[in-house]
Amino acid sequence: MALKNFEPIVERAKQVSKPKRVVIAGADAENILLGAFEAQDAGFVTPVLVGEESKVVPMLERLGLKDKPYRLAATQPGENVAQTAVDLVKQGEGDMLMRGNTQTREFLLPLLVPENGLRTDKLLTHIDLVCMPEYPKVIAIGDVTVTIEPNLQQKKLIIGNMVETLKAVGYEKPNIALLSMVEKVAFHMKDTVEAQELVREHEHRPIADCNLVGPIAYDLILSKEAARLKGYDCPLCGEFDGIIVPSLLAGNLIVKCWQMHAHAKTCGVVIGAKVPVALTSRSDDKEVAFHSLAFCTALSAKD
Repeated sequence: MALKNFEPIVERAKQVSKPKRVVIAGADAENILLGAFEAQDAGFVTPVLVGEESKVVPMLERLGLKDKPYRLAATQPGENVAQTAVDLVKQGEGDMLMRGNTQTREFLLPLLVPENGLRTDKLLTHIDLVCMPEYPKVIAIGDVTVTIEPNLQQKKLIIGNMVETLKAVGYEKPNIALLSMVEKVAFHMKDTVEAQELVREHEHRPIADCNLVGPIAYDLILSKEAARLKGYDCPLCGEFDGIIVPSLLAGNLIVKCWQMHAHAKTCGVVIGAKVPVALTSRSDDKEVAFHSLAFCTALSAKD
């Protein structure tokens, strides 16, 4: 069943028998702290704050959060907060990870190191869920942070990860679009050729439990009227549940444009590691952090 907003995910998160310990790497991040403690008030997380005490504690005081329950794993100046956070999870002292005030690359690198014990045989994939006033359902988009220009095999893995994620929050057989600039195969445009190949393979040997369409242009994905005007015969136009983008740049730009110009609400998670990973922009508001933690909790609750 398609979601209209994030409330079903929040309600699913609230049903966990015990709050999940979220380890925040670089906890001196204002809106991430506000979102994490709001999630604690809602009953589904317990914050574990990793960072310099001289930075984290004054921020907690300024935000009126100092007397809330939390654990502080204090680090020294120059210490790798992402590695410290991963170490806590590896030692069984955390159930989820969250990026705080640290660069995305620095945050993700420890997840890729086999010795840290959080890798799986899955491709790490950052999937955003997006709720827009003018679209009838919550739509997923990925990858928006990890894989810069996915090849054909990586796109298969991203499709699988997206479908698995959507099914975990209630979608039964998601409709997935392979975004291209155009909807017709052009042999000088590699993404259109790969999209056609993926759809043909899916027809004979399903990549995942989904309906897969591509190549397909952005306007056709989101609008039935655009499909009518262009004579594009596909009943899924305007009803897609997920978009696979041809590059990280495309996905990241789309999400930021939706946020800034379409008043979209978003939440994001990196899947493919042994624990869910909440990954938001440091410029996002506290709602994004809160909903991302609900998303992570809902995913961990399915295991």
